[in-house]
Amino acid sequence: MSDRLTQRDIARLARVSQTTVSLVLNNRTAASARIPAETRDRVLKVIRETGYVADPLARRLLQQRNQILGVFTYESVFPSASADFYHPFLSGIEESAEELGCDLLLFTSAPVTDGRRLVFHDNNRLRIADGSLLLGRRIPAEELSRLVTEKYPFVSVGRRDDPDGAVVPYVGADYTTATATVTARALQLGHTAVAFVGPGQGAESSADRLRGFHQVAPRGLHLSPVETGGSSDSTPSGTADGVRPINAERAVEELLDELLERKITAVFVEDLADAAALAAATRRRGLAVPGDLSVVALGDASRPVDGDDEYSGFHIPRKEMGRRAVGLLEAVLSGDETDLQQLLACELVDGSTLSKPKGL
Repeated sequence: MSDRLTQRDIARLARVSQTTVSLVLNNRTAASARIPAETRDRVLKVIRETGYVADPLARRLLQQRNQILGVFTYESVFPSASADFYHPFLSGIEESAEELGCDLLLFTSAPVTDGRRLVFHDNNRLRIADGSLLLGRRIPAEELSRLVTEKYPFVSVGRRDDPDGAVVPYVGADYTTATATVTARALQLGHTAVAFVGPGQGAESSADRLRGFHQVAPRGLHLSPVETGGSSDSTPSGTADGVRPINAERAVEELLDELLERKITAVFVEDLADAAALAAATRRRGLAVPGDLSVVALGDASRPVDGDDEYSGFHIPRKEMGRRAVGLLEAVLSGDETDLQQLLACELVDGSTLSKPKGL
């Protein structure tokens, strides 16, 4: 890795955001006018003292930019079932883009197939934007590889594995550490029979959570998730073979049966909505949460959740991920490409659904 100073180094030394450093360096009148004089002077002082010099080629390319950042979502972000989950990401992206004086372009022309869309289709308009932000639970490896190969400037909101050894720029959440921390908390409280409910594979976020769980509880039980959305007679979407899955409420009841049969006292659930469904099923049996079964949510809900419980676990720093992703994309466009992969700490939540197991 090069020892060349980066905008991120300047931001750290000046105690400002990387976006602020970029605005000061590039002197964008409309956006930078909002930066207080004291802040601007502090950034310039650090630049003078460190001898920072921006890449000259990047500066020339900067003059040719449209000041448009693309946003591509692999799943729709507007249906009510997902709106609450994606809103903080988009809010952070919008806020940071405004600070930079950039417009956002939401790519919507890509055809949706099986509930998903792909960047590369016959009429893709990626080049309208200077670079793009990618949002989605799973991003096909072949798309990431092509973006890297074609040297298209992009940043993924969420950690992505490197296809073919390529470096994928991303700003993600440190699910591994957060999950390990809350699992350790449960063991400290006296839980010895614990279980993880979630895919644990496929999306990097799922694999990271399971990794964190097994770091602390290597013999912990791993159970596949169940569809818990919709009414009891609804058909959950996303079944590739068209086979109607079992009744969602019955699936949760069967999951609960297995947990109780195995004498599990604390369960760690990837999606808060699934955690809420499991807690509701537990209470319908006349059992207490957390007394009889502690339920820990490893993140936020991807669909609406009923009830006022504050679930123990952690929150995903979604808004800050959106903000930082724009800052990283700006760094990529400016030729300041150190620290292309960033993980942000999750916000731990004590909550009311984790306690000592009954009898301790």
